[in-house]
Amino acid sequence: MNILVLGGTRFFGKKLVELCIENGHDVTILTRGQSGNPFGTAVKQLIVDRDDHDALENALAHTTWDIVYDNICYSPNEAHTICELLKGKTKKLVFTSTLSTYEVDGKMKKEEDFDPYHYQILMGDRDEFSYGEGKRQAEAVLFKEASFPVVAVRFPIVMGEHDYTRRLHFHVERILHDQPISLPNIDAQMSYITDEEAAEFLYFAGVTPIEGPYNATASGAISLKELLALIEKESGKRAKISLVGGDEESPYGVPADWYMTNAKAEKAGFTFSQLHDWLPKLVKTLVKQLQ
Repeated sequence: MNILVLGGTRFFGKKLVELCIENGHDVTILTRGQSGNPFGTAVKQLIVDRDDHDALENALAHTTWDIVYDNICYSPNEAHTICELLKGKTKKLVFTSTLSTYEVDGKMKKEEDFDPYHYQILMGDRDEFSYGEGKRQAEAVLFKEASFPVVAVRFPIVMGEHDYTRRLHFHVERILHDQPISLPNIDAQMSYITDEEAAEFLYFAGVTPIEGPYNATASGAISLKELLALIEKESGKRAKISLVGGDEESPYGVPADWYMTNAKAEKAGFTFSQLHDWLPKLVKTLVKQLQ
């Protein structure tokens, strides 16, 4: 198949491109070029700033795709533009969405807890919305305006050794260096997924005939207290918990349980990993690397 990936040079986007290449597809990445091209001649590269409408239109002119993956859409304006420019040019769009489309209210989230098909659209750029609201608005635009099938993949926090946001690294480093971590609710449970599994589900969403919103998360949830205990066990050090925010505030800090079910995706044929099978191994690896 002929596949276009918007944003495919880092983290799970990079693993998605590698997976597409491994499966023999013709892959083109569209990026600003700031992270280079880690794939060399195995892919074609379009260097474009997606916020430059004319440049994006020129780059996509005279192209057709079997699947387009959009990992870097954060606003309704960006979603509207991609609907406009891909009209008649793709058989499917897979959009990377987020757990942040759901409210943090302590309840396990299923897809119908956010309905993009009936959500009021407010057009604007990414700096006019929070991360979660920008993704909600983007989903609403895509599902209402796209002339092609759309899958919105709602990921929780993605973990991995090469996470450029270094969110899990933050906790490991602060515990290793006896620095405090601020948490609003140490008992709040959250969902997670690895970068590899995130890439595998994106690929699955593209090559199978599914449409609509899908939660994609490892099975199971874990509290921040349990996560810190894993780091303590591997490091032999105790976490210092603070009630003060600032630089020590955990990027995983939430006031209540915030996790989701993957039942819909598993019913569609994808089998997810068990969170508790891989998270201790990842923590062990990071502790060894950062000690």
